[in-house]
Amino acid sequence: MLAHVFLILLLSTFSKQDGTGYSDLTLEDAKLLVPELIRKYGYPCETHTVVSKDGYILEMHRIPYGRRGPSENRPAVYLQHGILLSSADWILAGVGKGFAYLLADDGYDVWMPNVRGTRYSRNHTALDPDKDAKKFWNFSWHEIAVDDVPSMIDYVIETVKQQQIFYIGHSQGTTVFYVMCSEKPEYNQKIRAMFSLAPVAYMQYMTSPLMRVIALAEGGLGFLLNLIGMYEFLPQSSFLANLGEDALCGDDSIVQVLCINPLFAILGFNAEQMNASLIPIVMGHTPAGASTKQFLHYAQEVNSGHFRQYDYGVLGNLNKYKSLFPPKYNLSNVKAPVYLHYSPNDWFSNPKDVNRLYQELGNVKGRFISLDHKFNHVDYLYGIDTPDLIYARVLSLMKRH
Repeated sequence: MLAHVFLILLLSTFSKQDGTGYSDLTLEDAKLLVPELIRKYGYPCETHTVVSKDGYILEMHRIPYGRRGPSENRPAVYLQHGILLSSADWILAGVGKGFAYLLADDGYDVWMPNVRGTRYSRNHTALDPDKDAKKFWNFSWHEIAVDDVPSMIDYVIETVKQQQIFYIGHSQGTTVFYVMCSEKPEYNQKIRAMFSLAPVAYMQYMTSPLMRVIALAEGGLGFLLNLIGMYEFLPQSSFLANLGEDALCGDDSIVQVLCINPLFAILGFNAEQMNASLIPIVMGHTPAGASTKQFLHYAQEVNSGHFRQYDYGVLGNLNKYKSLFPPKYNLSNVKAPVYLHYSPNDWFSNPKDVNRLYQELGNVKGRFISLDHKFNHVDYLYGIDTPDLIYARVLSLMKRH
């Protein structure tokens, strides 16, 4: 543990901390809600609510247009966040850096959903997330994929009156897309093109230390968590969420770099792309909440080497699926145009697993490795060079559709 801390401190010495691109951000931004943050920096923002078929109240944030003002027939783009994250992650890098702002300024109608269990969608028509925790948190990313995402996509299509929309997903945001189009193939027709940032399906070669520990203990861990009633993973009110306070994470704090440990212990570390002054703002919005079952489902993927539904054990599987093993997702059903963007240093999305995904998807249009081979899982959101390395390419590819 001490060796790990020393390594992180050493890496932080070489991180970029000049504030380039973040000069307008303030510590107040760590405490603002997404709509407040968007309006603060001069963009319009709408809040929309969708109720999933099983009763989860889902909040979406919309930037209908950018600094050029409103115009007719703006193509809609749906930005799906990753695990433990929220709609905030598409704007936290700031104006001129955050992907949502760049898309809005480039002429798109931007929609940022929040899936069940996150800070903005921690609500239900009948269940209380604290009093009814066992029932409320009884979901993995499978339920998100077959209920939340289709419900919100339908809402966007109905609202903007367009037959197809763009889909951009990061991390779990890619997982749920593959599951949705595998289980509900009719949704392929609703997508103009899908862009996968750090795609996650197969996880056999995943190297995240924390996920490896979870995978190692997956069977007994699930039983233990149920036994002690721990159904929510890293809730927003937890100690880790409070690391965004200036006293711990501000520029003057000698332990600032330690604030990134919870996030980077899961997703990887790249000192060259992390602007240290952004850390307190990011940590004010992260973690945004998730169920323990989401992580256990990923742990099962690591252990099994398969991309399939949640494994309830032999008896549970027989009861739910009428088979000894959970059904595999049929990736050949994913017929919407897909573009994969990945990196060799991504602890959560290993190139070997991405290659296997590439071979099985039904309609891959492109596979792009990051020009910065040190790029990690969260650099797709906060990396200093991300607008040039990733977003510019995606914006160019979108013009083809």
